[in-house]
Amino acid sequence: MDDIEKRCRQRAVLLSIRDYVRRVVPEPEVLRIIGKESKQKGTNKLSSRQIDQIIKAARKARRR
Repeated sequence: MDDIEKRCRQRAVLLSIRDYVRRVVPEPEVLRIIGKESKQKGTNKLSSRQIDQIIKAARKARRR
């Protein structure tokens, strides 16, 4: 985060998009809960490929 000054007075703040989202846009409660549960179950470490395989297996099992 950088302050932008003019004549020694702060006029603006320059933020990365990530910092902006963290500070200005509050995380919806449901996403916070899902993230917490994912960490507890260890599913936050799954790759996209692993997630795709789990979904494919679940769909296949549902068809039977």
